[in-house]
Formats: sequence, structure tokens, C-alpha cells
Amino acid sequence: MSVHSKPPARVIPLQPAEAGRPAAAKRGGGLRGRQPSAEARQAIRDLLGELPRDRSLLIEHLHRIQDSRGRLGVDLLAALAEAMGLSQAEVHEVASFYHHFEIDRDDSKAPPELKLRVCVSLSCAMQGAQGLSQDLRQLLQDQQGLRVIEVSCVGRCEQAPVVVIGQRPVGQADAQTVQALLQSPPAAGWQDLTLQPQSQTEYIAHGGYRLLLELLRGQREIAASIQTLSEAGLRGLGGAGFPLGRKWQLVRAQPAPRLMAVNIDEGEPGTFKDRHYLEREPQRFLEGVLISAHCVGIDAIYIYVRDEYPALRDLLAKEIAALQAHLQAQGHATPSIHLRRGAGAYICGEESAMIESIEGKRGWPRQRPPYVAERGLFDRPTLEHNMESLFWVRDILERGADWFAAQGRRGRKGLRSFSLSGRVAKPGVHLAPAGISLRELVEEYGGGMLPGHELYGFFPGGASGGIFPAHLADEPLDFDTLQPHGGFIGSAAVIVFSLADRARDLALKAMEFFAHESCGQCVPCREGTQRAVQLMQAPEWNAPLLEELAQVMSEASICGLGQAAPNPMRCALRYFPQEF
Repeated sequence: MSVHSKPPARVIPLQPAEAGRPAAAKRGGGLRGRQPSAEARQAIRDLLGELPRDRSLLIEHLHRIQDSRGRLGVDLLAALAEAMGLSQAEVHEVASFYHHFEIDRDDSKAPPELKLRVCVSLSCAMQGAQGLSQDLRQLLQDQQGLRVIEVSCVGRCEQAPVVVIGQRPVGQADAQTVQALLQSPPAAGWQDLTLQPQSQTEYIAHGGYRLLLELLRGQREIAASIQTLSEAGLRGLGGAGFPLGRKWQLVRAQPAPRLMAVNIDEGEPGTFKDRHYLEREPQRFLEGVLISAHCVGIDAIYIYVRDEYPALRDLLAKEIAALQAHLQAQGHATPSIHLRRGAGAYICGEESAMIESIEGKRGWPRQRPPYVAERGLFDRPTLEHNMESLFWVRDILERGADWFAAQGRRGRKGLRSFSLSGRVAKPGVHLAPAGISLRELVEEYGGGMLPGHELYGFFPGGASGGIFPAHLADEPLDFDTLQPHGGFIGSAAVIVFSLADRARDLALKAMEFFAHESCGQCVPCREGTQRAVQLMQAPEWNAPLLEELAQVMSEASICGLGQAAPNPMRCALRYFPQEF
């Protein structure tokens, strides 16, 4: 989905000598492979209409087909390849890479099924998701047109266990509730109706976009704004923690045109903060986007939203259009802004894999160097950011660096948004001082442990951040504080478990997630995660062999997925020896 129909030609150059030419012309004498039927060719023409056939829009067009047909028939894929001037191999390798695309090799004419997606990741697994999935299969086995699917994290861990009916999430789900809902299907379809965002009128009434307009009018200096963010100590809040002000300076020093890519593909199990903020105050995020674009000199902006958030994607499209109209009335234009839709691949949370996906390719991480700040999206210098990093830009520039830096405990600076889930009384997103401990977070913000549960351990940074025991619950939760213990804070996805749980089971669940989500590009990650799962399923863990495997994965994998995948397993062996 794109807010603008087509990006500027100088931003996305056409491929030399081939762009825009039909597939047959490229191959010198006829289309190879499967010949699309006349019916499929017409269907593709009807579905795409006047939309551009740019290579970068391949994933968007695949979504358009599947949304209308429920699956991707091979005849339609052949027709799409022909229409876009691509080989059928290119189209198939992209369609088969992403979990949410279903290729129908028999070109079935059956109507689309209603899919019930049951999240079985960490927080939901602790709340009985596996049994819920089995109960649903048993209860609904005689109902035609329904399919129960077990899926990875859907970004609603505070509502565990979660079932998604079509596009409608059902939190704290049980089989009987889901069955009752299915017996009274809504007339408008299974849509997500939970969003209650602040209106643009209300946002403007509380000072919204004033800061942006001051920058656009030259009433605020760009250099001073970047300096304020640097002095505040704001770091990237997607997991890497790179200083924001320094990143702006690095990209600003690169030759134009410069692009921007915003990552809202929060697929880390336990993470849901981006959704939380955007469902409530999307305008604050968008103002941060345009402030950063102005300060760095950005020509085009690409916002990548995970496919599990369809209502959020629609909301952003609406708010972007409203913002552009508001600024136009003030005599200002925005860079072109494009929404891009993920397709169910955790690996696309990695910045270079996300860039590959925005370009319409498989989400394979790139080798570095060059870094994305130098050659990123469409080979142009690219400013890549997590949503939350941009969400705080307006507040810091308005209130000053001292306000943000003054927050924190134990010598740490700033605020952190913790996605808190698991065995706590008040799961949800909690804004707390950087450097707070797990014990303080649970007691002061999370309402304490659930009745009848005693703290046993916790994940400080989602599935990849390691597993810590209760005796480390007083360590500060922040960047650079947890590495000596074998973990990291990452995106601050904190999952708390109790004596009712076993660390070895949770470590296995995390490794199964990584094995499912490995992109398959490099052998250490692809084979290492699969082999680790097999070894961890054994009654007795072969600790020396697992450690040898973990070392190979962490040292030889291309990206952070394979490098961090051994963390939960290593921590389980290190901190919970009583279970072995």
C-alpha cells in the first residue's frame, strides 16, 4: 500500500535497458516456463489497474492477489510475472519466502478459508496456547471453511492467549468464547475494531505539529535540534541502541538523494510497544518522522508495517493523508511517504532485511560493509529508525535534553517503554526510568506477580535477550548493563515467569521460534537452530555439544538472529542447573 502512487524516478531508478519492457522482450523470443491463461492475465489487469509495475511493489501486488483470492494460484503468479517483466522464478522465490503467502499449486477454485491464528509464542504458551489450539481443532473440526493455524507472536502478548479470527484479535481467548463469536459473524467481516486513536484536531490543540512548522519555517535551527537529541542521550529503541543524534549526522553527511526507512515490524516475541503507541497517538510518531526527514534532508520515506497490524496500517494511511493536507494548508509539502506491508517474516525486523523486503525481495540480511547509512534502500544513503525512537523526538525538542536525561535510575539516563507480559498482574506497556530493575518494574508498574505465583525468572529482551533467574531481578534493565550476564535489553520485551514454569521448556520454545524464522541464507543459523531444537528436545541436554553449536552460530551467522538465538539455551544451562 502506498500513499503516493509512485516514488520519484530519481529515488528508484529504472533498471538499465530493461525497465518497463514486457517479459517476452527481455528473454529474446517468448515467455519461458508456465504460460499464463488469458483468464489469469485479465485477472491481474483487473487487480492492478493503473498501479505501477515497479519491481519494488512485488510484495504489495502479491498481497493484493491473496487478499482477493485467499491464496496465490500459480496461474496468477505467472501472469503477474509477465505483467511486471520478471521471471517466474523471481516471483516464486519471493512468494515462497514469506509465511503469510500461500501458493496454491493446483489453482484451487475453493473459496477463501476463514483462518483462526493461534499465537503459540512465549507469553501465550505460558497461558496455555497449545491446549487452546487443540481445543479449537476439536470443537471446530466439523465446520467447513475454517482453518486453525498455530503462528508466531502476533504482537499482543499482554492479552495472552490470543486468537486472531481473520483480522480480529481476541485476547484472553478460550475455545468457548471463540466458538461463540464464530456463531455470530459480524456483517462487516472480521476486522480489528479496537483502535481508539487521538484525533488530529485534538493533537493540534495540544501543540501538535507546532515544532515541525517552526523547523520548516526556519524558526528553529537544524544543528541545534540534532545537538539537543544528542545531549538527551536518546538511542535507537528497536534493540541496537545506536545514538540517534549521531545517526542523523552520519546520514546527513552522505550525498543526496537520501531516503528513510521506518521499522514497525516488531516481531520479537514479547514486544508490542510500537502497536501500543501508534494505536493511541499516531500523529506524535508522524511528527517525529517529518522532523527527522527535514533535519537529515530526506527525499522519500518508507514505513514498513508488520502484516499482523492491518488496522494500524489503515490508520497510518489515513493520518498521513490528513497530515499532508494540514501542511499543504500551511504552505509546506512533505517528502513522498510510502507504506509498505510486511508478509510474516521475523527476520525483516533486521534493518537490511527490511530494506530488501521494501525493495520487493526476500528478506535476506545484507553483508556489511557497506552500511545502510551509506548504501541502503535502492542503493541510496538511508536513515533507518524504529518507531519508538521517532515517537520521543517532539517531546525531547520541546522539553529539552535535561528533561529526558534527568529520567533514570542507577546512573542511567532517559525513559524506556517496557512491553511487560507473563505472570504479572498488570501486563502492558509501561513507561519507566531507564535503569529500573525487574523487581521494581514488576512491583511498581506491573502490579506484582499474579496471585499464587512466585518469581522464578525472566526474559529481559524478548526471545533473543536471554533468560535470567530471580536472583538477577535487581540488575538495571538498560543498554550495556546485561551483557556481562549473557543477555541484553533489546527492545525491552520483558517476559516474567514463575515457579509454575520451567526455564528449559521456555528456552526450547524460543529456539523453535528461531528455527521457524531463520531466513535460511547462512548455514550456521539455518542448520544450527534446527539441530539445537533436536538436541534440546532430548530428556538429557548434551551441554558440551550445545555450547559448541552455540559458539559456531554466534560467531559465524550473518545477522543478529543466528548470533542471538543461542542466548536462551546458554542461559538456561547457566542459571537453571537444577532443571538438568
